[in-house]
Amino acid sequence: MKATIYDVAREAGVSIATVSKVINAKGKISQERRREIHAIMERLHYQPSVIASALTGKHTFTLGLLIPDIANPFYGEVARAVEDRGHQLGYSVIICSTDNQDERIEQYISVLKQKRIDGIMIGTGMGNADTLRELSETMPVVAIGRELPAYPVHTVVADDWQGGRSAAEHLLQLGHRRMAVLSESMTLSSSRDRLLGFRERLHEDGIKLPERLARHCKHKMEDGKREAAVMLEGSDRPTAIFCCNDLLAAGALQAAKEAGIRVPSELSVVSFDNTILASVTDPPLTSIAQPMEQLGAAAVDLLLEQFGKEASAAKSRVALRTELVVRASTDRALLVE
Repeated sequence: MKATIYDVAREAGVSIATVSKVINAKGKISQERRREIHAIMERLHYQPSVIASALTGKHTFTLGLLIPDIANPFYGEVARAVEDRGHQLGYSVIICSTDNQDERIEQYISVLKQKRIDGIMIGTGMGNADTLRELSETMPVVAIGRELPAYPVHTVVADDWQGGRSAAEHLLQLGHRRMAVLSESMTLSSSRDRLLGFRERLHEDGIKLPERLARHCKHKMEDGKREAAVMLEGSDRPTAIFCCNDLLAAGALQAAKEAGIRVPSELSVVSFDNTILASVTDPPLTSIAQPMEQLGAAAVDLLLEQFGKEASAAKSRVALRTELVVRASTDRALLVE
C-alpha cells in the first residue's frame, strides 16, 4: 500500500502539520529534524503530490542546476554530488549544460521557471544583472564554483587563491624558477583567484611571472594543447606549467609529448580540480583537489536554508579548502635551469 502523510507522521512521532511544514519548507523546525523526516519519507517511499503543490504555489521538490559543460569532468562530478545530496533530502535535480552561451542560459532559466522549480544553483558564467536580480526575487539562488559579480547571491566556492599558492609552493620546493600559467578567461573569478595566488607566492620569493607565460584560453583540452605548444617553443621555455583545470593540463601533456619534451624530467605540470582525469593521464597529474562532493552538498544545503526565509541583502559565501595531491607529473627542476 502506498505510504501517506499519516504514516510519515506516525513513524516520526510528530503531527501531520509538522510533516506538512517540512514538505513545504515552513515553520520553525531544526535542520536536523527536517533531515530526519525527509529520511523517513524516503524510507517509506512517500511521494507528496508534486502537481498539487505546484498548483497551490507550494514546493515541487525540484531544483535546477546550470553548468557550462557536462562533458567537463569537474562539472560532471559536481553535478553528481548535487544530485546525490538533493536525492538524500527528497529533491530531484534538473541539470542544464549551457556552454556559457547567454541565449542558452536565458532559455534554460525560462524552462526551469515553467517547471516551477524551488530553487536554482548556477555554476555557469552569467553577466546579466537584471536576469539575476529577477531570478533572486522569485526563488532562492546559489552560485556554485564561481562568483557572480553581476548581482550578489549566496555562493559556494573552493578557495581558489589558496589553491594557486599551493601549486606555486610545490613547484618552488622542487627548485623551479621559470614557470608558466595556463588558465581560462579572466572574466571567471576562479581563474583570477588561482592566477593571483600563484603569482603572489612567486613574488614572495622574488620571482616574476612574465605576461607571455600567463596565457588564457577556453577550457577544453585542445585549447590547452594549442596554448601550451606556444609556451614550449624556444630554448627559454618554462620548466613547469600550472594549468587551472585538468583538461588544460591534459592538453599540455599532449603538447609536451609532441614536442619531444619529457614529463616530468624536463617539464613539470600541475593541474587544478583533481577529477578522475588527473589520475588516468600519462603520467598521472599532480593536482590541486577541489572538494567536489562538499561543493555540491553545501550548495544544496545553502539553497534549502533559504526556503521560508525573506530575501536578505546579506549573502553567505562558503569557501572550502583545497588540497595538493602529488602524482608523477612533477619532479625537481633540472640543475641547468
